[in-house]
Amino acid sequence: MDLIEPTREAIARLVALDAPLWQVIWTSIRVALLALLVAAPLAIGAGFVLATTRFPGRRVLIVLLQSLLAFPTVVVGLLLYLLLSRRGPLGAWELLFTPEAMVIGQAVIAFPIICAFALAAVQAADPRLFETARLLGARPLRAGLTTLREVRFALVAAVLSGFGRVISEVGCALMVGGNIAGLTRTIPTAIALETSKGAFTEGIALGIVLMIVALGINALLSLCQGHGGWMQGMRG
Repeated sequence: MDLIEPTREAIARLVALDAPLWQVIWTSIRVALLALLVAAPLAIGAGFVLATTRFPGRRVLIVLLQSLLAFPTVVVGLLLYLLLSRRGPLGAWELLFTPEAMVIGQAVIAFPIICAFALAAVQAADPRLFETARLLGARPLRAGLTTLREVRFALVAAVLSGFGRVISEVGCALMVGGNIAGLTRTIPTAIALETSKGAFTEGIALGIVLMIVALGINALLSLCQGHGGWMQGMRG
């Protein structure tokens, strides 16, 4: 199958700022960013607590968190569908097949990723930092923020990893969003739909955008890792 001509058309539509195409792209980015805005503070806080506090059941929570990293996104979508459907316990909210439902789903997906990264980052930090801040009179919140600032590059990498996961997921977005044109259609769901119809031009165009996003995230992750290594070298 000749893909040269569809690829040319795809690039031309992207350059021409084709409205329906860029609507899909904007919806994907907006939903992913809102999901991170919801998930990141909670996940980083939970990761910090798990790393610095000893309490009964902590090990169980960590194992559960690690298990959630591989949890299928379509199952997350199914659970949210059952909760948000008209017969579900949250059906009165009328969130099913809306961008808000997609934000909730992607926040649930991003949470364990960011939390696991934050847990590992805080555990790798110098434990004397938090203790010293407390001895100098800092309140627990202030001492915790000092520790998080020390591992800020790892936390940025955590958020970027969460963004990379949710921007490319299709299962949950399709289940709770419904793939409605102009409202809940995202890059992955649009690619699946257009490819199934044999319309390769739009699928290729969106695939190009998704690859550019992936390359950008990987570049930023490398930059964060480089900064982290530089900081460790300075401390050493």
